Amino acid sequence: MEFKALEGKNVEIQVGDNKYMRHAIETHYIQLGESYIDIVKQYVSPIYEEGDIVSFSEKIISLCQKNIVYKKDVKVSGLAKFLSKFAMRTDAGIGVDSPYKMQFAIDINGPWKVLWAAIAGGFCKIFGKHGVFYEIVGKEVSGLDGFYGDVFSDYSEFGIKIPQNPNGVCNEIYEKTGVKSMIVDANDFNQEILGKADAIEESEEELIGMIKDNPCGQAKTLTPMVLIRKVK
Repeated sequence: MEFKALEGKNVEIQVGDNKYMRHAIETHYIQLGESYIDIVKQYVSPIYEEGDIVSFSEKIISLCQKNIVYKKDVKVSGLAKFLSKFAMRTDAGIGVDSPYKMQFAIDINGPWKVLWAAIAGGFCKIFGKHGVFYEIVGKEVSGLDGFYGDVFSDYSEFGIKIPQNPNGVCNEIYEKTGVKSMIVDANDFNQEILGKADAIEESEEELIGMIKDNPCGQAKTLTPMVLIRKVK
């Protein structure tokens, strides 16, 4: 097969002593409730070889799981509106500058913990330390996507949570398709492994190295999976 990278990305990447080829897999527009097993069989199985690893965007797995929260069900409080005004806006995706995401943080953690996180985060920024707010409120909040329709209009109506049981999902995919996979939360600024198949022998550090330039890309690429193959 011919390995193809998105515009601005590279096919090859060096991780320690090893070199890997990456292929961004283009799919249809995946809807709520689709089967990730069927998606793997349709797009991955025909090109997969033993030893390959497939990186999944966490958003796609959550959509398949219907693991979302609808905007209409989020009752934005005065505290959420107030705190969101002081949050930093970044290009990495939706942040707590959105009153809906701030309210989600309050619903998950309670108002006092979120207020403390906002105070601690603001204080630490003075000394150049960022990300303290999300360290306190946790992955459920930092990993929430959606609530905006800049790229896909229907995403404006709901927030997409992080996947449920990501290790279990990857193990299920391996058991039913033979594909070794990992689920990642990645953008052009940061990458995190949320789950991986037990059959994967590479360390988390190596896995992050394989996707450190976010080969899935951002915005409307319709490439939620990346096939990774070690160069022999």
